[in-house]
Amino acid sequence: MLTSIVSLFTIFILSFSSFYLSFSPHLPIFGAIFHFEGKIPNLGVTDGKLLNCPPSPNCVVSQDGDENHYIDPLQYEGDRTQAFNSLVKILSVVPNTKIVEQKENYIRTESRSKIMGFVDDGEFYFPSDKNMIYWRSASRLGESDLGVNRRRLEQIRLAFEDFNS
Repeated sequence: MLTSIVSLFTIFILSFSSFYLSFSPHLPIFGAIFHFEGKIPNLGVTDGKLLNCPPSPNCVVSQDGDENHYIDPLQYEGDRTQAFNSLVKILSVVPNTKIVEQKENYIRTESRSKIMGFVDDGEFYFPSDKNMIYWRSASRLGESDLGVNRRRLEQIRLAFEDFNS
């Protein structure tokens, strides 16, 4: 029931926001009053793996993902520390994204949508025995993300490849 109410409210606000945008350059001020953060889920690496995605289509993962949720891991050549530092630099300039946890082999980010303040959790795991970065990105709330999490990770992939070439 609550999900239905939030969904209807979201559709109303997005419709109103589109209408409002056509008449006012002040939408960021209007959008700033909404923050649909949701509760921080249990995240992290357990036994060398990131969590699987839930059945909803608002998540992608590079470990054990089914055909709807799977995304290729990020591969690199050379030193793991250099790859880690490169990724940190790239993540620091991804719009509306901040690093909220950083360990020797793991990075967690939060990305916020501009208008509604929805939060997506990103995770990046660097196993010590492979030259790859396993990653996961998932929306905290809602059913669909319209492909935002997948596109964000693919943009990070392109930036990482460009940065390290």
